[in-house]
Amino acid sequence: QVQLVESGGGSAQAGGPLRLACAASASVLCMVWFRQTPGKEREGVTSIDRYGRTTYADSVKGRFTISKDNAKNTLYLQMDSLKPEDTTMYYCAADILGRCVPLSTRFYNFWGQGTQVTVSS
Repeated sequence: QVQLVESGGGSAQAGGPLRLACAASASVLCMVWFRQTPGKEREGVTSIDRYGRTTYADSVKGRFTISKDNAKNTLYLQMDSLKPEDTTMYYCAADILGRCVPLSTRFYNFWGQGTQVTVSS
């Protein structure tokens, strides 16, 4: 069992930054950030695989950056140029089997509780 705890969510003005963090209780091979609004399908935002390769959804390319600190078992999401449509719950997830399928909700075994991001105009 891997525990994931997201933090860093909150309110921001449009155009501003937020930095999310996801602390894991153990080393993980592949990690991903998802976001989901009630009534809508979960959207893969960005992922990073066991080799450090990254993938981004078209909606966040050029604005968001995923990174990880392996020494701290922590995943980060740097969110810049925020838009009101970025408002939703953000979740991190881990694939401990190392399949590392980018942005797919089917292949991640453990999920955090989520953190709310609200972007105002």
